[in-house]
Amino acid sequence: KLDIIKSCLKRPIIIYSLIILILFSGLLALFKIPIQLTPDVRKPVIEITTSWQGGSPSEVEREIVVKQEDVLKSVKGVERIRSNAYDKKSEIKLEFSSTKNFQTSLLMTSNALDRVRGMPEEIMKPIIETSGSEDSPIAWIMLRPIKKINKSMSEFGDLVDNLVKTELEKIPGISRTNIFGGSKTEMQVIVDPQRLSLFKLTISDIANSLISSNISLTAGDVDEGKRKYLIRAEGQLDSPEKIKKVVIKVNKDEQTQFSSKIFLEDVAEVKYGIKEPVAYIRSLGREVIAINLVRDVGVNVLETMKEVKETIKRLNPLLNKEGLELKQVYDETIYINSSIDLVQQNIIVGGLLAALILLLFLNSARATLVIATTIPLTIIGTFVAMAILGKSLNVISLAGLAFAVGMVIDAAIVVLENIFRHKEMGKSDYDASLIGTKEVSQAVFLSALTTVLVFIPLLIVQVEAGQLFRDISVAICVAISLSLVLAVTLVPVISNRLKLLQTDNK
Repeated sequence: KLDIIKSCLKRPIIIYSLIILILFSGLLALFKIPIQLTPDVRKPVIEITTSWQGGSPSEVEREIVVKQEDVLKSVKGVERIRSNAYDKKSEIKLEFSSTKNFQTSLLMTSNALDRVRGMPEEIMKPIIETSGSEDSPIAWIMLRPIKKINKSMSEFGDLVDNLVKTELEKIPGISRTNIFGGSKTEMQVIVDPQRLSLFKLTISDIANSLISSNISLTAGDVDEGKRKYLIRAEGQLDSPEKIKKVVIKVNKDEQTQFSSKIFLEDVAEVKYGIKEPVAYIRSLGREVIAINLVRDVGVNVLETMKEVKETIKRLNPLLNKEGLELKQVYDETIYINSSIDLVQQNIIVGGLLAALILLLFLNSARATLVIATTIPLTIIGTFVAMAILGKSLNVISLAGLAFAVGMVIDAAIVVLENIFRHKEMGKSDYDASLIGTKEVSQAVFLSALTTVLVFIPLLIVQVEAGQLFRDISVAICVAISLSLVLAVTLVPVISNRLKLLQTDNK
């Protein structure tokens, strides 16, 4: 029969080797484990956005929302559907009961949308997105002028999209960037209302001709007040010259059978222009373009942010030539570092206070040292387990370790006190360590088990609160389990080898 306690006492080199392994692995884990502000929380929500340029809210509701809702309500697991119809787009949010089998729900949602029939051809393909804590930006960056420029900041949209956005999204750990305030170059068809009336044409005639010519329209704007008609077109366009030659109408003389074509250039001006911005962003009284960065799941935010800052330094000399610069105005690592430092201080202070109380009650510096040694070993071992389990180092997991500091020494205290008792009965150091540990091993095991079982439900709950506080459960359960192992292996070995049962005065 395998006797672990006896084997450890006879071969202490095994325990010493395991301790060195824990310390070495913990050092590696600290470099590997992701550092974040909070754990990744996957919300059981799917968001569907469908664009229809030129569609009014009532048309969007009738042609998109109603038809999509009819098929989406059959998706298994949907508890609630919320929808909004806006000018030119619709948003539908599906809320599920839990994140269990969420990938299956995502696939079923995509398949359901493919079954929607009867929507106008101009409607864009729906965009399906999921929601999670990683969707919160880890950084905000402003592109601002450093000198007086003769252009609006929105006109630098193409520069931001082609240079800044591209470089930032190359950074490992960045999943996407969102740009606010910029605008892109587009093809504009500016209709002359007088020429349009002369040829007895309408805006619809022009729009239909462009669509039939395999040109995708993004909008059809009519400004009645200024008598200026503007159609924006983008997509399958090579040049304004090709658009100008689109045939709008063919007139045929019934008597002479002579046909004459009316081209787009006869009634409109075609040119490149800047798309009207959907938003204007101002910072400190100046117009700017705002950019936020969204991280991937499970990345080390501290390492990612270092790359972001290096990229900004590399881009600024290029942007300075245009009279612009990038300025970071929000950095999540500031809050991460301050929060983690605070929790780490609490862990250190808590451990020192626990050691002080032990010294007062045990009245033995050697015994206190043995028990206090289990605190850092347990915490370091927990880091290793969290790295293996794919957890991150965040405020929640560190809070779990802070809670566990006082718990991890319970088993060691019980074991050491019982070893003292057997030594006082006249037994040798070896026998006192062996018998004293064996007597209470079952009791400390049951005590640790009851504590661990309290936190087990949080490990299996799929709702957002369960996901958020799961790291506390993992940290506490792993820490208590490791402290139990150290209490029945390390404590008796050190007690036997270092003669801790002798009084300090002797």
